[in-house]
Amino acid sequence: MTKKINLFANLKSDFASGLVVFLVALPLCLGIALASGAPLFSGIISGIVGGLVVGFLSQSHLSVSGPAAGLTAIVLTAITDLGAFNVFLLAVFLAGIIQLILGFIKAGTISNYFPNNVIEGMLAGIGVIIFLKQIPHAVGYDPDFEGDESYFQIDGQNTFSEIFSVLNHINLGSVLITLISMTILIAWTKIDFLKRLKLVPAALIAVILSVVLNEYFIQAGSVLAIEKDHLVSLPVPTSFDEFKSIIVTPDFTAITNTKVWIVAITIAVVASIETLLCIEAADRMDAQKRYTNTNVELKAQGIGNIISSLIGGLPMTSVVVRTSANNAAGAKSKMSTIIHGSLLLISVLAIPVVLNRIPLATLAAVLLLVGYKLANPKTIKHFWKKGKYQFVPFIATFVAVVFTDLLKGVALGMIISIIFVLKGNMKRAYNFRKEEYHDGDIIHIDLAQEVSFLNKSAIKSTLLEIPENSKVVINATDTVYIAHDVLDLIREFKKNRAKEENIKVKLVGFKDAYELANSDDFKKTVTFENKYDVLKRKSIAVEINKTEFND
Repeated sequence: MTKKINLFANLKSDFASGLVVFLVALPLCLGIALASGAPLFSGIISGIVGGLVVGFLSQSHLSVSGPAAGLTAIVLTAITDLGAFNVFLLAVFLAGIIQLILGFIKAGTISNYFPNNVIEGMLAGIGVIIFLKQIPHAVGYDPDFEGDESYFQIDGQNTFSEIFSVLNHINLGSVLITLISMTILIAWTKIDFLKRLKLVPAALIAVILSVVLNEYFIQAGSVLAIEKDHLVSLPVPTSFDEFKSIIVTPDFTAITNTKVWIVAITIAVVASIETLLCIEAADRMDAQKRYTNTNVELKAQGIGNIISSLIGGLPMTSVVVRTSANNAAGAKSKMSTIIHGSLLLISVLAIPVVLNRIPLATLAAVLLLVGYKLANPKTIKHFWKKGKYQFVPFIATFVAVVFTDLLKGVALGMIISIIFVLKGNMKRAYNFRKEEYHDGDIIHIDLAQEVSFLNKSAIKSTLLEIPENSKVVINATDTVYIAHDVLDLIREFKKNRAKEENIKVKLVGFKDAYELANSDDFKKTVTFENKYDVLKRKSIAVEINKTEFND
């Protein structure tokens, strides 16, 4: 039974964090829409739906959904190929339906196979990206869109060359605003008196002060005044007809267009993978170590994309940047996400002119600190101490995320992790030498807590090396999961070769292990709670202890 959650139990901290996420999300929604070649308001609509709809339906306590940088290239290409934005919205609608189906067939359980070191590497890489990408915005150089996470940028630069380019485009007013904002944000966490003012987020104080200060610079004609190009740029409808034109609906007459279905499948797959990665990351960040039902999350994302498409919004995913900002701001429950969506809705309807006075530099200051927290050097040191089998996938993911993108980085980390698992199993298999065993020996084979198909090779090689006239005890007393492939292998060994070569085989604990592994309670435990997974464990599947024969 799902435990009921009181959304208002932590309203003070959730409102403060929701306000911070709103300030971060506003320019990101606009920037991603701009980079996607879509109407600017489509990004805002996606952010509102991500906050209100997905935030309410999701079981994640920290995750924040909205338009994702990882989808910008797909969206830009799709809108161009399909020829019209309303035809593209049909693809988003279909992608939402596909995600709903994925949720019902429990495809979300794939997230259990993401190793922790890969998730941590992804977070550290995203942290470096956030930090490096915000340096140009912090000094008043904004050619690259807010929210870009790719190494190669659409303006022809890359993450590092862009930083060198700022030397010729430094705006002293932006630098001053950034320094003042960072001072406020850091002081709010260090000074006891300020730390007690939890209801008033430091980011809000920084934004208000930066707006007032820049307005003073403008009125005084100071060289420190920040121009319009370096402020938030939210479209302001001047009439009701112009406001109505913001709402675009899908063109359902294009349902038979093959290209629409290809785009829909692509969006559904990429958005689902990014969401699952972010949910795993959010659960890792959660100080209370709460787990999210990822199948429910896919359903929530599907419903969110369906609704977003019906009112002219971009496709959405759970987003690491906003989720990280939410956690850093002290969010306790998903009420923070809902509040951020509500503030997006209220602000674009009521105070767009005020929002357009916010310098991008002060928002860059917020993200600079978020990026630093994610990419804390202590994390690298932590995985270095764990040994090469933990460190290499972590650092490979970290570097690949920085120099490519999130999905490619995670894919590389996963491949290396799997290679290490397979290598470990093969190495164990070839350590068994036939000459170590003699006729009449008792050979003990003790199976570990989990025995998956990945261990089949090691066990098979071990059984082949057992000499004639031996006595073998295969012990599964401590085993809670054993793959059918391995069971069949052991069964065939006992039935065929053991009889032919006079090998006496004793099986211990197999009935209990098999029944436990196939029980509904264990399957639920594996999926949602303990997350037993061969890719996440260091346990050795087969240990062989040779003892001399005793009657």
